[in-house]
Amino acid sequence: MRSKIAQACALAALVGLGGNVAAAPFGNAADLEDAARLWKVLQQERLVGPGMINSVPYQGQHPHGAILETLDKTITVGGHRGTVIVKRNYGGEGVSKAAVADDAARYLGAVTVMFKREAGYDEENRDWFWVKYKPDGSPDTNPKGMALAGRVAKGAAQGCIACHQGAPGGDYVFNNDRFR
Repeated sequence: MRSKIAQACALAALVGLGGNVAAAPFGNAADLEDAARLWKVLQQERLVGPGMINSVPYQGQHPHGAILETLDKTITVGGHRGTVIVKRNYGGEGVSKAAVADDAARYLGAVTVMFKREAGYDEENRDWFWVKYKPDGSPDTNPKGMALAGRVAKGAAQGCIACHQGAPGGDYVFNNDRFR
């Protein structure tokens, strides 16, 4: 079941959501500003970028990557203190846990992040801010050119929020239930 849920996680983002791009609840100018501020803090905390803290790579699954690393920490962004979950997504020719441990930058395909925003940001979805970054820190886009930052795929049948709604514990996190 979890595998099917995980497979649906980014499908909407990968194939586009259809409908009016202007009406999307994500990828707007405010979301991009928030994503840029968040990336800077992630760099300062050494969760991304050169000199990033390494963890133990593990076997991943679609949509995130063949090999993953996941870290979480409490950070402050724009005066708000909240939990951040950083998932580094690795892939490519020759990727393995050992290869990532030896040369993570070579295999890094994307960094997917959940940041717990202030109460009221998105109460229906536990106030999580979602963003998928390219390795250089710029927000990734779906095939329709929509930036994957903010309330990604909110209201869609598939995508980040739809997938994570199925996480046990009601906290939108699959690894544990610490963030209710």
